[in-house]
This record gives sequence, structure tokens and C-alpha cells, in this order.
Amino acid sequence: MNFASDNTAGVAPEIMAALARCNEGFALGYGNDDWTRRVEKQFADLFKHEVAVFLVPTGTGANALALAHVTPPWGAVLCHEDAHIATDECGAPEFFGGGIKLVGLPGAEGKIAPATLKARLDNKAQWGPPHHVTPAAVSISQASEAGTIYRLDEIREIAGIAHANGAVVHMDGARFGNALVRMNASADAATWKAGVDVLSFGATKGGAMGAEAVIFFDPKRAEGMSARRKRGGALASKHRFIAAQMEAFLDGDLWLRLARDANAMADRLSDGLTKAGFAPKWPVEANEVFASLPPALCDKLQAAGAVFYRWEADAATQTVTVRLVTSFQTTADEVERFVAILGASS
Repeated sequence: MNFASDNTAGVAPEIMAALARCNEGFALGYGNDDWTRRVEKQFADLFKHEVAVFLVPTGTGANALALAHVTPPWGAVLCHEDAHIATDECGAPEFFGGGIKLVGLPGAEGKIAPATLKARLDNKAQWGPPHHVTPAAVSISQASEAGTIYRLDEIREIAGIAHANGAVVHMDGARFGNALVRMNASADAATWKAGVDVLSFGATKGGAMGAEAVIFFDPKRAEGMSARRKRGGALASKHRFIAAQMEAFLDGDLWLRLARDANAMADRLSDGLTKAGFAPKWPVEANEVFASLPPALCDKLQAAGAVFYRWEADAATQTVTVRLVTSFQTTADEVERFVAILGASS
């Protein structure tokens, strides 16, 4: 019963098989290989748009390099105050951006409300040289740290506000596939058609061993990115092994099938929690479920073999918020065993 993270899951068999095939023979390094060329075409076909693609091994690298590329050192990146880039990347965006400033905005359910973003950007007294940073980018997480997603109309509205203020829109898509299948939307509709300028496309959480991509929807904006990636230590010499993972991930929409499997298990877990009297705190829209449980119940679940993180305690209700994450490897049996313990304690 491992609900700690989708990072704890293994590698999808199709991707492992692709790595084995890729391991045969020789290939030029640093992206000068056939796998990389095919992946670039796959992404262009997926988004129905000319794109510039840069594969990197980690999500932090994707986010940090993308934001550093679109934000000058005196610029600001507006994001949710709990966004992964602000709370869990050890200052990487600021470091690679030469001192860019992340400005956290409050928002219910892990999301920035368009009105909040507009109000902050409309306060011109706090922006601009020589004394203040300049808003250069707005970053949204898909899915958010609360497991919620930005719907198409929300993305369009946020992008419109950002662009009206001269800011680029970045999407942290570590769980982009989970969000996409929940919305039943196309990749192009959920990104560049809605106003997203640069996307950190995640595959690792979705079933890869370690593969991410920075995707620019205007290739001209990507000028110099190849040097930035190399300088940032994110250009793999045996690049074909990242490309082979991504190729298999995208082939035949495997990435969407894996995301549907993870989401389905999250829904099943959510239903079980609700029936046991512990309805999730926020809408379950991807593959993360947050619920408030008594500490004694947490102890009981973990003693029975459940693995999950305790997020924060609430002294008033004497409960603790727990985060439960499902993956493509999560089984119905695991969920049912977890739910059975909940039911026996309710």
C-alpha cells in the first residue's frame, strides 16, 4: 500500500523495453541521435505546432532552466505560494536564473485565481526598475500541489492577464498527463492554444525512469537554450537513453493510458475515504488525494504497511492532513486494503 509518491513507482514495462532496445550498438551523444529526432517530431505532432524541444533528466532541471531562460535576473516569476518551484526545488530557479525572484500568491485549492493575479500585477507601485523587480513570467502547476487542475478557461484567463502585462506563461507539467485525461482535452488546447508559452513536460512521475522536456511553443524564444542546458549540467552525454524513454512514453498514447490508470486509482481511493467519513479536503482531479485523519488512524494504517506522508497537523480538529498519491502501478487491491482499515476504524 504505497501512496507516498508516484516517484516511488517503477518504470513502465514498455519504457524499460525501449531502454533495452536503445542499449544495442552505438549512437552519437548529446542529442545527435535518431531517437532525439523522432521525439522532436512526436512532440510537434502531439501539439500540432512547431516546437523547440530540450530533453533533460529531472523535473527540477526542466523548471529551473525554463524559468531562467524566459526571466532576466532582475525579473520576477509569479506563482502560487505553495508551488513546487517555490517550496521543493531548493532555490534552483533563482540559482539558474542568476537571482530571479519568485513571488508567491495565495489561492484556494493550490491554484492562483485570475483576479488575484490581476490585482497583484495592477499594483504598479511595486514593480519596475530601479528599485523593484519586473514581472517577467507567471508559472502555473498542472496539476497543482493540492492535486487540483487548471481548466482551459482558467489557463486562458491567466495567460491573458500575464500577456497583457508583458509576462510569459510557464506551465510546470510534472503531472500534465494526469490533468489532460481528467479534462479530456487535447495537448494543444491545454497549452499554446490557451496561451502557454513554455511547458515543462513531465514523464518521470508518469512512468519513465528519468525523462523530462522543456518545450517552447515559439522556437525563436528558445534561442540560446541549448547552451543554457549544457551550462546548467542538464545535457546528458548518452542522450539517447532519455530520448528512448520519451519516445516510448508518447508512442501510442502510452502516457495517457498510464495517467488514466493512476487517476482511476485516485478516484477509487477518494470514494473509499468518503464512504468511511473522511472525504478529501480538495477535489481529486489528478492522482493525489488529501484527507484529514486522526493521528491514531494514521499510526494504524502505517503499522499495517501503508506508506504515505503526513502533511500538516490541525490542533483544533486533532487531525493531520495526509497526502496519498497513486501511480500507474497502484492496484485496486492496495486501495481496497487501505479502505478496509479506514472502514474498520470509522
